[in-house]
Amino acid sequence: MENNVFELQYAMDTFYFLVMGALVMWMAAGFAMLESGLVRSKNTTEILTKNVALYAVACIMYMVCGYAIMYAGTPFLAGMGDIDKASVLNDFATRDGGFDGGSIYAGASDFFFQVVFVATAMSIVSGAVAERMKLWVFLGFAVAMTGFIYPMEGSWTWGGASVFGLYTLGDLGFSDFAGSGIVHMAGAAAALAGVILLGARKGKYGPNGEIRAFPGANLPLAALGTFILWLGWFGFNGGSVLKLGDIASAHSVAMVFLNTNAAAAGGAVAALITARLMFGKADLTMLLNGALAGLVVITAEPSTPSALEATLFGALGGVLVVFSIVTVDKIRIDDPVGAISVHGVCGLLGLLLVPFTNGDVSFSGQIIGALTIFIWVFVVSLIVWGILKAVFGLRVTEEEEYEGVDLSECGMEAYPEFVSGK
Repeated sequence: MENNVFELQYAMDTFYFLVMGALVMWMAAGFAMLESGLVRSKNTTEILTKNVALYAVACIMYMVCGYAIMYAGTPFLAGMGDIDKASVLNDFATRDGGFDGGSIYAGASDFFFQVVFVATAMSIVSGAVAERMKLWVFLGFAVAMTGFIYPMEGSWTWGGASVFGLYTLGDLGFSDFAGSGIVHMAGAAAALAGVILLGARKGKYGPNGEIRAFPGANLPLAALGTFILWLGWFGFNGGSVLKLGDIASAHSVAMVFLNTNAAAAGGAVAALITARLMFGKADLTMLLNGALAGLVVITAEPSTPSALEATLFGALGGVLVVFSIVTVDKIRIDDPVGAISVHGVCGLLGLLLVPFTNGDVSFSGQIIGALTIFIWVFVVSLIVWGILKAVFGLRVTEEEEYEGVDLSECGMEAYPEFVSGK
């Protein structure tokens, strides 16, 4: 009888894992739509190509080596197809039900749920370097990011390994429930390193300090992308509970869904009000980024706050992201979609808010964890981007940038009836 209960719970948790992973995979469509809406029309095909290709690269690299690096001693390619039923149930029971990363008995479901997170981290990079980076150089970096850079910092956090044998983040009181720092801040750190070496788009900043706006070509697509990301985030945070088949876990999942939605709403409204006060207009792009900022903030800990606290946390992110986007532009860091502010600055905020509702987490642990993630990803990414720049060059030519990277990199335009390379 007990085995039958575990079999049912195993089946339910596996199914839950897979459905939540599919929701997170759908976030790839959200990033593609958001970014293609916020870039100029002459760069649409290339940004879509990057988003589809990076997802495929992430899946392959994480299967080949990333999963084994992140969860040492658990190579995905070793015998995942055939596992003994009794061993599965015994492992499942000793873990008090449910999966955690690196369990060979969680098998394909654990890998699938993990790999879509890797792709999400890389998707953050694509928007920040849009409109002027060579396509194949970007994909070369995607190989390094998804196969080594992200898995290494993941091994120190979710994998539980010590940081170069010096300290263990878990012992210091670090916690990141679904990846405000591990996924989002990491992606932003890699993006920042690339943008610094890449430089701004031609004409973005004038000689006298003026900042020129480059409006996105398709705001309906950007809004659709935001809603897709909002939906996918329920899988991102909800799936990170890791199981569903008992009362406590089911309640935790419900609270995570509730708080995820509340934080997004708080972020959207706060960003809209902030933009109205600062610019005198209801800025749609700030509204969209405010919703995403709220989602990033709550990702660090969506299970312990009340719904009101989650709304307030999201609102803090919504206010912060508007000021951050303006400040990043003022210091001439050209980020066409605001990815560094949304995922980096607000990812850090999310980590720092965790101790307010989770007494097992320390501020010092969160700070050390955030620094560990950022320094590792930024420095190694800077090295990889630097090598790629020296060998291949990061930027397309000035003429290709003017004509649009759709033609130079992909040989086709997204809107051929309306665009003639201008």
